[in-house]
Amino acid sequence: MHTRSAPSPVGVVTACAAFVLIGALQALYGPVVSAFRADFGIGLGTAGLALGAHFVGGVAGVLVHAGLSRRFPARALLAVSLVVMAAGGAGVALAPRWPLALSAALVAGIGFGGIDYGLNDLFTRAYTRRGPAMLNILNAHFGVGAVAGPFLVAALGPHRYPAIFLGFAVASLLLVPGLRGIRPGDGRAPAGATAPGATAPGVTAPGVTARSLALLAAFVTVYVMNVGIEAAVGGWEPTHLETIGHSAAGAASATSVYWLMLTVGRFLVVPLTLRWSDRTIVVGSCVGAAVCLALSAVPPLAAVAYAGVGLFIAPVFPTALPWLRRAVPEAREAGAYVIAASMIGGVVVPPLVGGGITWTGVAALPVLLSVLNGLCLATLWWIIRAQRTGSPSGEAGPARSGCVRTPGPGSVPKRP
Repeated sequence: MHTRSAPSPVGVVTACAAFVLIGALQALYGPVVSAFRADFGIGLGTAGLALGAHFVGGVAGVLVHAGLSRRFPARALLAVSLVVMAAGGAGVALAPRWPLALSAALVAGIGFGGIDYGLNDLFTRAYTRRGPAMLNILNAHFGVGAVAGPFLVAALGPHRYPAIFLGFAVASLLLVPGLRGIRPGDGRAPAGATAPGATAPGVTAPGVTARSLALLAAFVTVYVMNVGIEAAVGGWEPTHLETIGHSAAGAASATSVYWLMLTVGRFLVVPLTLRWSDRTIVVGSCVGAAVCLALSAVPPLAAVAYAGVGLFIAPVFPTALPWLRRAVPEAREAGAYVIAASMIGGVVVPPLVGGGITWTGVAALPVLLSVLNGLCLATLWWIIRAQRTGSPSGEAGPARSGCVRTPGPGSVPKRP
């Protein structure tokens, strides 16, 4: 097994710090809605457009970064993304009118998307055996920022959002020098080496086939459902808990625990990724989430069950990326499509669940979420079958076993 060029410790620390920042950025807009309304004289719905602009910019940032990744090194694109994100954050802080603040949120989102995709893609390519572990560590820091951002707003007060966004912009710029830990060749195989799923030097890579497109569409479905469930639980859990008898304060606290479990779950799964395959962890996580969603329909267990949903669903996003790259190696920008789709899922699915709640009642939330998770499991089952039937031996290729075998004397450890 070849070793790819990986970021230095400085590069890894910088990447994790960048994910703390993008997690905080995404989580800042909700707590400062009241301050936006007071400063710009706008309604609640209009103020909520800031988060929508952020996600639209995020999708654009992902696609632009992916399109430019063949022409420019990762370090240069990440530096530009940090600068763009800083400019957007400063714009939100200093904008004299709401349209300018909204445009600044869009710009900040573009930088956000570039960082999100660029670092996930870099870690996917740079690490082979430790890929799922490193990706979970990276994405866990997103959760750290998402938890810390609202606490910062609560401590300083929503009315001080200009200072918070300016501080965010400065922090983004301070990370640029740390990108020296990401070398121009990071994420690329050394000369003469072949990446998993890639063709050998001098061999023409196969084109994207109908089967590859079907697999890519299946992974997009998994990501849309996964992030959609994640956002829908965070958005509708308080309402459901209050409906079944919890106090407003208790429901809010339980939701905070849910978001905390999304972070803790990614840290806890790291040692498991060194023993179990990415495929096994993703499927096991979705099965665990299914059990917890079913238990959330039982009022005395609901709050704890939702925390379990966060714990189980946490590893799916980062852990499925290496599986995707192995399943569709000929689609170089496959990661961009699923990350962009996940952002769309986070925006679209919660309102759809809200529509279902309007029709069926809040008590049906666990059922609606279970249906989405069932679709996710069915899609994973199809992906596994498609990989088995598509390989010459009839097996699922590198992900055949759920557990890494203990290497014999003199052998090189290898992750499935």
